[in-house]
Amino acid sequence: MLAILQKSPLIPVVVLEEEHLAVPLAQAILAGGISVIEVTLRTPAALNIIKQIKAQVPQAIIGAGTVLTCEQLELAKAAGADFAVSPGLSSELVKAAQELKLPYLPGIATATEAMWVQELKLSAVKFFPAEALGGVKTLQAFSQVFPALVYCPTGGVNLHNMLDYLALPQVLAVGGTWLTPLELIKQQDWSAITQLVKKSLALVS
Repeated sequence: MLAILQKSPLIPVVVLEEEHLAVPLAQAILAGGISVIEVTLRTPAALNIIKQIKAQVPQAIIGAGTVLTCEQLELAKAAGADFAVSPGLSSELVKAAQELKLPYLPGIATATEAMWVQELKLSAVKFFPAEALGGVKTLQAFSQVFPALVYCPTGGVNLHNMLDYLALPQVLAVGGTWLTPLELIKQQDWSAITQLVKKSLALVS
């Protein structure tokens, strides 16, 4: 999972209802300079969207987000997902992902869960919901106690605070929906999404 997080400091989190918009959206994100995309399993179309992107935009690295069960993990793998992300931590999901050889990013919110992650021999986690949990200050405190863990914060991360997170040495990447606004998707304004991705990346670099 570390290798995937190192490919892009920004990970668009996509919540999409309409399958026919999946490929042009992925192409717009890639045109902006980002190859890692998380498609959340919050809509009935999500698995088909992952399949379509993998088939037609093979250079994209697609993750299945909001994975809550082992069945969803298996379906995501079958759909072609390159990695999976969960909002929380489950030892069953960790084991299932290892058996499937699917890179997996579980979510944590507390020091107790950080200790549990270390017991499970994991080194990368999602920190969610980041802003609601104290954001940068909480991660700074965690880093003093769990120096071996690295994080991908999501939840309230946006264009205005992403640099605060990325300035922390233990944060490899941040994720959010700000890179793929629903309004721009509905308007099919792919060039605007490409420009937003480019603008965000330029700020990081």
